[in-house]
Amino acid sequence: MRQKVFSDMIEAMKNKDKDLLSVLRLLKGAIQLEELNLKKELQDDEVATIVAKQIKQRKESIAQFQKGNRQDLIDQTSKEIEILNKYLPEQLSNEELDQIISEVFKEVKPTSIKDFGKLMGKVSPLVKGKTDMGLVNKIIKEKLEKI
Repeated sequence: MRQKVFSDMIEAMKNKDKDLLSVLRLLKGAIQLEELNLKKELQDDEVATIVAKQIKQRKESIAQFQKGNRQDLIDQTSKEIEILNKYLPEQLSNEELDQIISEVFKEVKPTSIKDFGKLMGKVSPLVKGKTDMGLVNKIIKEKLEKI
């Protein structure tokens, strides 16, 4: 995945695709910074985590732009999210995610909201990079409230 980002960046330079190029440069920088911090080349799942963080930051930016009524920035940031989504592994459907969470619930057998950490600890490695962790958090909390 890391190699794909770098080769796509070179391709974007050749094609003079400024939007794609700017997003990929930021992504490449984030990947290289993480590699410097960890002192190793990142694996695909680690690159997917960085891509997910980049998407999350842009979604937070969109919320701020909506408050400021800046449609131009909302549109630009939405395009960036579309580009970044291409570098994530195939995302889980809501049904698949719900099934995974239900299986973990059967395994952990939570009794109260205090078991939230145990549940997240089991679910996270199964879905990381394949779905929005905020959604996972929300679903687990909703299920715990029903107990």
